[in-house]
Amino acid sequence: MARRRSIGFIQLEWTCPNCSTRNPGGKKTCTNCGAPQPENVQFERPADEKVVTDEKALQSARVGPDVHCGFCGTRNSATAKVCSQCGGDLKESQARQAGRVMDAAAPAPQSIKCTNCGTENPPANTICSNCGAPLSRLAESAGIASASVAAGSIHPAAPKKPNLLLIGGIAAGVLACCIGIALIFFLPTSSVEATVSEVYWQTSVPVEEVRAVSYDNERGSPPSDAYNVSCDTQSEEVCEQKTIDKGNGYAEVVEDCHTETEQYCDYTRDEWTTIQTYSLDGHDSAPMYEQPSLSTGQRLGNETVTFSVSFAVDNGIKNYTPDDLNEYRQFRTGDIWTLNLNALGGVVSVKR
Repeated sequence: MARRRSIGFIQLEWTCPNCSTRNPGGKKTCTNCGAPQPENVQFERPADEKVVTDEKALQSARVGPDVHCGFCGTRNSATAKVCSQCGGDLKESQARQAGRVMDAAAPAPQSIKCTNCGTENPPANTICSNCGAPLSRLAESAGIASASVAAGSIHPAAPKKPNLLLIGGIAAGVLACCIGIALIFFLPTSSVEATVSEVYWQTSVPVEEVRAVSYDNERGSPPSDAYNVSCDTQSEEVCEQKTIDKGNGYAEVVEDCHTETEQYCDYTRDEWTTIQTYSLDGHDSAPMYEQPSLSTGQRLGNETVTFSVSFAVDNGIKNYTPDDLNEYRQFRTGDIWTLNLNALGGVVSVKR
Protein backbone atom coordinates (compact mmCIF):
# COMPACT_ATOMS: atom_id res chain seq x y z
CA MET A 1 0.00 0.00 0.00
CA ALA A 2 1.39 3.37 -1.02
CA ARG A 3 2.16 5.90 1.71
CA ARG A 4 2.64 9.62 1.18
CA ARG A 5 4.21 12.19 3.46
CA SER A 6 4.53 15.90 2.88
CA ILE A 7 8.03 17.37 2.94
CA GLY A 8 6.95 20.97 2.50
CA PHE A 9 5.84 23.63 0.05
CA ILE A 10 7.84 25.67 -2.44
CA GLN A 11 6.79 28.83 -4.25
CA LEU A 12 6.65 28.48 -8.02
CA GLU A 13 6.99 31.20 -10.65
CA TRP A 14 5.30 32.17 -13.88
CA THR A 15 6.40 34.19 -16.89
CA CYS A 16 4.26 37.09 -18.02
CA PRO A 17 3.36 36.62 -21.71
CA ASN A 18 2.99 40.38 -22.07
CA CYS A 19 6.50 41.48 -20.98
CA SER A 20 8.40 38.22 -20.29
CA THR A 21 8.92 39.08 -16.62
CA ARG A 22 9.32 36.15 -14.24
CA ASN A 23 6.95 36.49 -11.30
CA PRO A 24 6.70 34.72 -7.94
CA GLY A 25 3.92 32.16 -8.01
CA GLY A 26 2.01 33.93 -5.27
CA LYS A 27 1.70 37.10 -7.35
CA LYS A 28 -1.54 37.06 -9.33
CA THR A 29 -0.58 40.00 -11.57
CA CYS A 30 2.75 40.80 -13.21
CA THR A 31 5.11 42.76 -10.99
CA ASN A 32 6.42 44.64 -14.03
CA CYS A 33 3.47 45.50 -16.27
CA GLY A 34 0.50 44.69 -14.02
CA ALA A 35 -1.13 42.24 -16.43
CA PRO A 36 -3.03 39.39 -14.71
CA GLN A 37 -1.73 35.88 -15.13
CA PRO A 38 -3.76 34.21 -17.91
CA GLU A 39 -5.39 30.85 -17.27
CA ASN A 40 -3.26 29.13 -19.92
CA VAL A 41 0.09 30.29 -18.45
CA GLN A 42 1.40 27.47 -16.31
CA PHE A 43 3.50 27.69 -13.20
CA GLU A 44 7.13 26.58 -13.37
CA ARG A 45 9.60 25.42 -10.77
CA PRO A 46 12.26 28.05 -10.00
CA ALA A 47 15.93 27.20 -10.28
CA ASP A 48 16.48 28.08 -6.61
CA GLU A 49 13.81 26.25 -4.62
CA LYS A 50 13.36 26.96 -0.94
CA VAL A 51 10.93 25.53 1.58
CA VAL A 52 8.18 28.01 2.43
CA THR A 53 8.29 28.88 6.15
CA ASP A 54 6.13 32.00 6.26
CA GLU A 55 2.83 31.06 7.89
CA LYS A 56 0.73 33.35 5.68
CA ALA A 57 2.29 31.87 2.54
CA LEU A 58 1.69 28.37 3.90
CA GLN A 59 -1.99 29.14 4.37
CA SER A 60 -2.20 30.31 0.75
CA ALA A 61 -0.45 27.13 -0.41
CA ARG A 62 -2.89 24.85 1.43
CA VAL A 63 -6.23 26.34 0.33
CA GLY A 64 -6.41 24.70 -3.09
CA PRO A 65 -6.21 25.90 -6.70
CA ASP A 66 -6.87 29.52 -7.55
CA VAL A 67 -9.82 30.42 -9.77
CA HIS A 68 -10.15 32.75 -12.74
CA CYS A 69 -13.02 35.18 -12.87
CA GLY A 70 -15.51 34.31 -15.57
CA PHE A 71 -16.05 37.99 -16.34
CA CYS A 72 -12.56 39.52 -16.52
CA GLY A 73 -10.25 36.50 -16.26
CA THR A 74 -8.43 37.76 -13.17
CA ARG A 75 -6.85 35.10 -10.98
CA ASN A 76 -8.32 34.92 -7.48
CA SER A 77 -7.74 32.82 -4.38
CA ALA A 78 -9.85 29.69 -3.96
CA THR A 79 -11.41 31.25 -0.85
CA ALA A 80 -12.50 34.46 -2.63
CA LYS A 81 -16.21 35.01 -3.16
CA VAL A 82 -16.00 37.95 -5.52
CA CYS A 83 -13.34 38.98 -8.04
CA SER A 84 -10.63 41.27 -6.70
CA GLN A 85 -10.53 43.12 -10.03
CA CYS A 86 -14.10 43.55 -11.21
CA GLY A 87 -16.17 42.46 -8.20
CA GLY A 88 -17.90 39.72 -10.20
CA ASP A 89 -19.39 36.64 -8.51
CA LEU A 90 -16.87 33.75 -8.50
CA LYS A 91 -19.39 30.93 -8.05
CA GLU A 92 -19.11 29.95 -11.70
CA SER A 93 -15.37 30.65 -11.95
CA GLN A 94 -12.91 28.20 -13.51
CA ALA A 95 -10.37 26.59 -11.16
CA ARG A 96 -6.77 26.38 -12.30
CA GLN A 97 -5.23 23.03 -13.11
CA ALA A 98 -3.80 21.28 -10.05
CA GLY A 99 -2.20 17.94 -9.25
CA ARG A 100 0.37 18.02 -12.05
CA VAL A 101 3.71 16.36 -11.26
CA MET A 102 6.23 19.01 -12.22
CA ASP A 103 9.58 18.55 -13.94
CA ALA A 104 12.63 19.94 -12.19
CA ALA A 105 13.91 23.34 -13.19
CA ALA A 106 17.32 23.98 -14.65
CA PRO A 107 20.11 24.59 -12.11
CA ALA A 108 20.48 28.21 -11.13
CA PRO A 109 22.96 30.07 -13.36
CA GLN A 110 25.81 32.05 -11.82
CA SER A 111 24.39 35.18 -13.41
CA ILE A 112 21.78 36.30 -15.94
CA LYS A 113 22.82 38.64 -18.73
CA CYS A 114 20.29 41.28 -19.64
CA THR A 115 19.44 41.06 -23.34
CA ASN A 116 18.59 44.77 -23.38
CA CYS A 117 21.76 46.35 -21.91
CA GLY A 118 24.14 43.43 -21.37
CA THR A 119 24.40 43.83 -17.59
CA GLU A 120 25.17 40.70 -15.57
CA ASN A 121 22.53 40.20 -12.87
CA PRO A 122 22.30 37.88 -9.85
CA PRO A 123 20.27 34.75 -10.67
CA ALA A 124 17.49 35.72 -8.25
CA ASN A 125 16.76 38.96 -10.15
CA THR A 126 13.63 39.04 -12.30
CA ILE A 127 14.38 42.46 -13.75
CA CYS A 128 17.70 44.02 -14.73
CA SER A 129 19.33 46.00 -11.94
CA ASN A 130 20.64 48.50 -14.50
CA CYS A 131 17.85 49.17 -16.99
CA GLY A 132 14.81 47.47 -15.43
CA ALA A 133 14.18 45.18 -18.39
CA PRO A 134 12.67 41.78 -17.56
CA LEU A 135 15.13 38.87 -17.34
CA SER A 136 13.86 35.86 -19.26
CA ARG A 137 14.05 32.38 -17.77
CA LEU A 138 17.00 30.37 -19.05
CA ALA A 139 16.42 27.19 -21.02
CA GLU A 140 16.07 24.15 -18.83
CA SER A 141 19.07 21.89 -18.52
CA ALA A 142 18.85 18.10 -18.97
CA GLY A 143 21.14 17.49 -15.99
CA ILE A 144 19.01 17.64 -12.84
CA ALA A 145 20.45 16.84 -9.44
CA SER A 146 18.93 14.20 -7.21
CA ALA A 147 16.43 15.21 -4.55
CA SER A 148 17.78 16.67 -1.32
CA VAL A 149 16.46 18.76 1.51
CA ALA A 150 18.98 20.70 3.55
CA ALA A 151 19.25 24.02 5.37
CA GLY A 152 15.83 25.19 4.25
CA SER A 153 16.45 24.43 0.56
CA ILE A 154 14.70 21.68 -1.33
CA HIS A 155 15.75 19.99 -4.56
CA PRO A 156 13.24 17.19 -5.21
CA ALA A 157 14.00 14.47 -7.70
CA ALA A 158 12.13 14.39 -10.98
CA PRO A 159 12.32 12.18 -14.05
CA LYS A 160 14.96 13.48 -16.44
CA LYS A 161 14.04 14.16 -20.02
CA PRO A 162 16.22 12.15 -22.37
CA ASN A 163 19.00 14.15 -23.99
CA LEU A 164 18.77 12.87 -27.54
CA LEU A 165 22.06 14.46 -28.61
CA LEU A 166 23.89 12.86 -25.69
CA ILE A 167 22.28 9.48 -26.31
CA GLY A 168 23.08 9.73 -30.02
CA GLY A 169 26.69 10.66 -29.25
CA ILE A 170 27.10 7.71 -26.89
CA ALA A 171 25.53 5.34 -29.42
CA ALA A 172 27.83 6.65 -32.15
CA GLY A 173 30.84 6.20 -29.89
CA VAL A 174 29.87 2.63 -29.04
CA LEU A 175 29.29 1.87 -32.73
CA ALA A 176 32.68 3.35 -33.63
CA CYS A 177 34.37 1.20 -30.96
CA CYS A 178 32.61 -1.94 -32.25
CA ILE A 179 33.67 -1.14 -35.81
CA GLY A 180 37.23 -0.51 -34.65
CA ILE A 181 37.36 -3.84 -32.79
CA ALA A 182 35.92 -5.64 -35.83
CA LEU A 183 38.53 -4.05 -38.08
CA ILE A 184 41.36 -5.03 -35.73
CA PHE A 185 40.34 -8.64 -35.13
CA PHE A 186 38.34 -9.72 -38.18
CA LEU A 187 39.57 -7.68 -41.15
CA PRO A 188 42.61 -9.22 -42.93
CA THR A 189 45.44 -6.74 -43.33
CA SER A 190 48.19 -9.02 -44.61
CA SER A 191 48.83 -12.56 -45.85
CA VAL A 192 51.73 -14.98 -45.48
CA GLU A 193 52.74 -18.39 -46.79
CA ALA A 194 52.86 -21.03 -44.02
CA THR A 195 53.53 -24.75 -43.65
CA VAL A 196 51.34 -27.07 -41.54
CA SER A 197 53.62 -28.17 -38.71
CA GLU A 198 51.10 -29.97 -36.50
CA VAL A 199 47.45 -31.04 -36.36
CA TYR A 200 45.79 -31.85 -33.05
CA TRP A 201 42.39 -33.02 -31.80
CA GLN A 202 40.96 -33.64 -28.34
CA THR A 203 37.69 -35.34 -27.45
CA SER A 204 35.79 -35.31 -24.17
CA VAL A 205 33.06 -37.66 -22.92
CA PRO A 206 31.37 -36.75 -19.64
CA VAL A 207 29.76 -39.32 -17.37
CA GLU A 208 26.75 -38.09 -15.40
CA GLU A 209 24.65 -39.34 -12.54
CA VAL A 210 21.82 -37.87 -10.47
CA ARG A 211 23.08 -36.04 -7.42
CA ALA A 212 21.62 -33.63 -4.91
CA VAL A 213 22.42 -30.02 -5.80
CA SER A 214 21.85 -27.27 -3.23
CA TYR A 215 20.73 -23.76 -4.10
CA ASP A 216 21.00 -20.83 -1.71
CA ASN A 217 19.09 -17.55 -1.62
CA GLU A 218 17.42 -18.05 -5.01
CA ARG A 219 14.89 -15.37 -5.97
CA GLY A 220 11.30 -16.44 -6.63
CA SER A 221 9.44 -19.68 -6.06
CA PRO A 222 11.39 -22.96 -5.88
CA PRO A 223 10.94 -25.59 -8.63
CA SER A 224 8.15 -28.12 -8.15
CA ASP A 225 10.63 -30.97 -7.67
CA ALA A 226 12.67 -29.19 -4.99
CA TYR A 227 12.92 -30.50 -1.44
CA ASN A 228 14.42 -29.27 1.85
CA VAL A 229 12.82 -25.98 0.94
CA SER A 230 13.27 -22.96 3.19
CA CYS A 231 11.93 -19.60 2.01
CA ASP A 232 12.13 -16.10 3.38
CA THR A 233 10.25 -12.99 2.27
CA GLN A 234 12.42 -9.88 2.21
CA SER A 235 10.93 -6.40 2.15
CA GLU A 236 12.37 -3.15 0.86
CA GLU A 237 11.03 0.35 1.25
CA VAL A 238 11.03 2.18 -2.11
CA CYS A 239 10.45 5.94 -2.07
CA GLU A 240 10.16 8.64 -4.72
CA GLN A 241 9.91 12.41 -4.31
CA LYS A 242 7.42 14.34 -6.41
CA THR A 243 6.60 18.02 -6.72
CA ILE A 244 2.85 18.53 -7.11
CA ASP A 245 1.42 21.74 -8.58
CA LYS A 246 -1.29 23.04 -6.22
CA GLY A 247 -2.65 25.44 -8.84
CA ASN A 248 -2.17 28.50 -6.61
CA GLY A 249 1.45 29.47 -7.20
CA TYR A 250 2.81 26.88 -4.83
CA ALA A 251 3.76 23.24 -5.08
CA GLU A 252 3.83 20.56 -2.44
CA VAL A 253 6.87 18.32 -2.28
CA VAL A 254 5.76 14.84 -1.27
CA GLU A 255 7.46 11.51 -0.81
CA ASP A 256 5.55 8.47 -2.03
CA CYS A 257 6.71 5.21 -0.50
CA HIS A 258 5.66 1.61 -0.92
CA THR A 259 6.97 -1.73 0.23
CA GLU A 260 8.30 -4.18 -2.33
CA THR A 261 8.55 -7.80 -1.23
CA GLU A 262 10.53 -10.62 -2.81
CA GLN A 263 10.77 -14.27 -1.88
CA TYR A 264 14.20 -15.94 -1.58
CA CYS A 265 14.55 -19.68 -1.07
CA ASP A 266 17.11 -22.32 -0.17
CA TYR A 267 16.37 -25.76 -1.59
CA THR A 268 17.80 -28.97 -2.98
CA ARG A 269 17.17 -30.64 -6.35
CA ASP A 270 18.23 -33.95 -7.84
CA GLU A 271 20.01 -33.15 -11.11
CA TRP A 272 22.15 -34.92 -13.66
CA THR A 273 25.67 -33.92 -12.73
CA THR A 274 29.01 -34.61 -14.45
CA ILE A 275 31.08 -36.77 -12.10
CA GLN A 276 33.97 -37.55 -14.46
CA THR A 277 35.18 -36.60 -17.93
CA TYR A 278 37.14 -38.98 -20.16
CA SER A 279 39.43 -37.39 -22.74
CA LEU A 280 41.43 -38.62 -25.70
CA ASP A 281 43.71 -36.67 -28.05
CA GLY A 282 45.81 -37.25 -31.10
CA HIS A 283 47.75 -35.78 -34.00
CA ASP A 284 46.01 -37.50 -36.90
CA SER A 285 42.83 -36.91 -38.88
CA ALA A 286 40.64 -39.52 -37.14
CA PRO A 287 39.40 -38.31 -33.73
CA MET A 288 38.24 -41.06 -31.34
CA TYR A 289 36.00 -40.96 -28.29
CA GLU A 290 36.49 -42.84 -25.04
CA GLN A 291 33.87 -45.51 -24.30
CA PRO A 292 33.62 -45.51 -20.51
CA SER A 293 31.74 -48.20 -18.62
CA LEU A 294 28.59 -46.97 -16.93
CA SER A 295 27.26 -48.03 -13.56
CA THR A 296 23.58 -48.21 -12.66
CA GLY A 297 22.08 -44.73 -12.57
CA GLN A 298 24.71 -43.21 -14.84
CA ARG A 299 24.57 -41.89 -18.40
CA LEU A 300 26.85 -40.30 -21.00
CA GLY A 301 26.73 -36.54 -21.41
CA ASN A 302 27.26 -34.60 -24.61
CA GLU A 303 30.49 -35.50 -26.38
CA THR A 304 32.69 -32.61 -27.54
CA VAL A 305 35.72 -32.30 -29.79
CA THR A 306 38.17 -29.47 -30.43
CA PHE A 307 40.60 -29.05 -33.32
CA SER A 308 43.80 -27.09 -33.73
CA VAL A 309 46.25 -26.60 -36.59
CA SER A 310 49.73 -25.10 -36.16
CA PHE A 311 51.49 -23.35 -39.03
CA ALA A 312 55.19 -22.60 -39.25
CA VAL A 313 55.99 -19.11 -40.56
CA ASP A 314 59.28 -17.22 -40.85
CA ASN A 315 58.93 -15.57 -37.44
CA GLY A 316 57.37 -18.42 -35.44
CA ILE A 317 54.11 -20.39 -35.14
CA LYS A 318 50.57 -19.35 -36.02
CA ASN A 319 47.59 -21.31 -34.68
CA TYR A 320 44.24 -21.83 -36.36
CA THR A 321 41.03 -23.49 -35.12
CA PRO A 322 38.96 -25.34 -37.78
CA ASP A 323 35.20 -25.15 -37.44
CA ASP A 324 34.46 -28.87 -37.89
CA LEU A 325 35.88 -32.29 -38.74
CA ASN A 326 35.51 -31.83 -42.49
CA GLU A 327 37.63 -28.69 -42.44
CA TYR A 328 40.13 -30.24 -40.02
CA ARG A 329 40.77 -33.18 -42.35
CA GLN A 330 41.95 -30.82 -45.12
CA PHE A 331 45.16 -30.06 -43.21
CA ARG A 332 48.11 -32.41 -43.50
CA THR A 333 51.56 -31.95 -42.07
CA GLY A 334 53.90 -30.37 -44.61
CA ASP A 335 51.17 -28.79 -46.76
CA ILE A 336 51.57 -25.12 -47.65
CA TRP A 337 48.68 -22.70 -47.02
CA THR A 338 48.15 -18.96 -47.27
CA LEU A 339 47.23 -17.32 -43.96
CA ASN A 340 45.23 -14.07 -43.89
CA LEU A 341 46.25 -12.12 -40.77
CA ASN A 342 44.61 -9.25 -38.87
CA ALA A 343 46.37 -6.15 -37.61
CA LEU A 344 47.53 -7.98 -34.47
CA GLY A 345 48.96 -10.91 -36.42
CA GLY A 346 46.15 -13.34 -35.62
CA VAL A 347 44.84 -15.78 -38.26
CA VAL A 348 41.56 -14.59 -39.72
CA SER A 349 41.19 -17.18 -42.50
CA VAL A 350 43.23 -19.70 -44.47
CA LYS A 351 43.27 -20.88 -48.09
CA ARG A 352 45.24 -23.34 -50.24
